[in-house]
Amino acid sequence: MALSSPPLQRSFLLNRTINVSNSAHRSSKKNAAPVKGRGGSRCCSAIAIDAPSTASAGAAGVRWGSVKLQGAREEMEDDAVVVRSDDLDGFSYAAVFDGHAGFSSVKFLREELYKECVTTLQSGLLLSGKDLNNTSKALQEAFERADAKLLHWLDESGEEVESGSTATVLFIGNERIFVAHVGDSCVVLSRSGKAEVLTNPHRPYGRNRVSLQEIKRINEAGGWIVDGRICGDISVSRAFGDMRFKTKKKEVQFTGDLVTATPDIYQVTLGSDAEFILLASDGLWDYMNSSDAVNFVRDQLRKHGDVQLACEALGRAALDRRSQDNVSIVIADLGRTDWQSLPLQQESFVYEMGQAFATIGMVSLGIWMSSQFSL
Repeated sequence: MALSSPPLQRSFLLNRTINVSNSAHRSSKKNAAPVKGRGGSRCCSAIAIDAPSTASAGAAGVRWGSVKLQGAREEMEDDAVVVRSDDLDGFSYAAVFDGHAGFSSVKFLREELYKECVTTLQSGLLLSGKDLNNTSKALQEAFERADAKLLHWLDESGEEVESGSTATVLFIGNERIFVAHVGDSCVVLSRSGKAEVLTNPHRPYGRNRVSLQEIKRINEAGGWIVDGRICGDISVSRAFGDMRFKTKKKEVQFTGDLVTATPDIYQVTLGSDAEFILLASDGLWDYMNSSDAVNFVRDQLRKHGDVQLACEALGRAALDRRSQDNVSIVIADLGRTDWQSLPLQQESFVYEMGQAFATIGMVSLGIWMSSQFSL
């Protein structure tokens, strides 16, 4: 099946490749036992899709960085995509896909999901409107249609029929952003250096509200949870593909889909304090919290102002922290911050001073105790 559409046929791929030294990482796939990574270097590729004939399209002033790094996995099943064109009425599109049990689902979705979003959003008119309810319905329809097409394609082609993928999609305009989210990637917005987490992971374990709702839905559909995995198999509760957990597969006897592609939809208003948006797969977030990630990116941008370099450095930092997974990242610098003139954060200064005084105090205490013992 051809996976090309008019907007993507006229686009081009911008690739940058960096060798990343191999560490003794080990992986744990979402639906399989851990496997040992191959030797050699890992590939770090920044992937963007742009329409050269519409270079000014999309949100004004936004600068993009994107990267994907193969960690300790035997296969690279992630992808990161940025699309700038006239198809979404001034909005730019970005997505991170985190595949499992093969790359086929990601390969299909990286173009098909974009096409479905353009269609159901009426070429972006719903994004520009003020009716969040209609926008949410359109995005839900786009995700469900893309999933139905994917399941049909997997069944017909027989290509990695058990594969699946999470997908978190950004629509960035000049005044607001929309997020459509399925799976365990995460979107964080930096506001004046403060991390604002916009999404919740869809996982069938934990005691947070979203996880409890997912567990309840799965149980009511006839499924069960073993060690944080659906039927002891997959550790994400919302994803595209994963045919064996969906009622569309005739031999499955569930009353509902155990894994669903229904997205959570978020709308966020951007103000003058909005600096950048960070979208990444769980290979980053499992080893770095949102505040640390935001501070890392801000420090990078203060040093050189290059969002692509900042994106690549963040990915390498995740691997340096022994990330067990592949890592895909998209950063959108909203163009509202003069990074060169940005002063050091007051919080960092206070923290460093506190650390210095604490060190002095400990040394002084040690000297005093030593003098007491010598008496």
